[in-house]
Amino acid sequence: MTNSLFKNALNRVPQNTPPIWFMRQAGRYHSHYQNLKKNYSFEELCKNPNLAAETALGPINDFDFDVSILFSDILFPLEALGMSLKYDPGPIFSKFIDPSNVNELISVDDAILKLMFQADALKLTRELLPKDKSLIGFIGGPWTVASYGTGMNKGINYQGGINNKFIQELLENKIFPLLKKNIALQIESGAEVVMIFDTDASRIGNSIDYKKYSEFLYNELMLPFDNKVGYFAKHPFEYDFFTEKINSDGVSSISGIGVDHTQPICNWLNKTNRGFIQGNFNQNDLAKPLDEFKFALDKYIEPIINLSIEERAGWVCGLGHGILKTTPEENVKYFIKTIRETFK
Repeated sequence: MTNSLFKNALNRVPQNTPPIWFMRQAGRYHSHYQNLKKNYSFEELCKNPNLAAETALGPINDFDFDVSILFSDILFPLEALGMSLKYDPGPIFSKFIDPSNVNELISVDDAILKLMFQADALKLTRELLPKDKSLIGFIGGPWTVASYGTGMNKGINYQGGINNKFIQELLENKIFPLLKKNIALQIESGAEVVMIFDTDASRIGNSIDYKKYSEFLYNELMLPFDNKVGYFAKHPFEYDFFTEKINSDGVSSISGIGVDHTQPICNWLNKTNRGFIQGNFNQNDLAKPLDEFKFALDKYIEPIINLSIEERAGWVCGLGHGILKTTPEENVKYFIKTIRETFK
């Protein structure tokens, strides 16, 4: 029960046609999602496993993506730890974690029990998915989760950043252990791969700290799961550590990496010899009027079509980040149709 194109990409098997999935493919741009939101809140769609499965299947049924994604949110682990979270429409916390209240967070063992709705949602999604479609899960990157939880993404400053004693202890004692359990929960429930979406990781800020953080990520959240965890961070996060691990023969346990649109996908395929490379059409171009979007897509395809199928091995076709809410459904259909017709 997997998509053969996706399986081949994970294993770097050369093939003509890449698998396709988008970050946030079940979301606000899609009429299926909009109709569900008329009757249910975002939290209900995520936490009711039947609704989460129905939401996740919408883009599979309407656009024929190769991969379905758990419908959830990266911030629910913070809520599970005891933070008050609501969406209106974006996430709002009643207060941030700081040194004065960090001890009020509940234990990791208790917190993971509050995320069991994800396990049920994955199982139901897998039951409803066609057998030739793959299913993946995701978590937020530890730094990104900590950044949202402490308000660093809102401008609250902790001197030293990732080297700040409070931030270090929060990551090591709460965030990393809970996310590790969250990955295990999702894999046990049917996720073929769990993506780490570390969308705020560029805030870490320098090469030494990127490497230190990447090593901890690798050892704690990737190595224990035997090639079932992938990683995405926005530019200018430095991928040097991960590309070196991917290229280490017989050593890497990274399933693959997702990349944004700031560098051509060809560059990343050339830099790596194992695992998948997911991306990386500019999501802003996908939201443009049809003629402008078509022009941008042609320019995107131009260098890739000149690669051999061996050079394209590992490519999982998608966007540089999440699909925008203003994206026309017509563009999504055209994108998928064009990629499949061009690379066949």
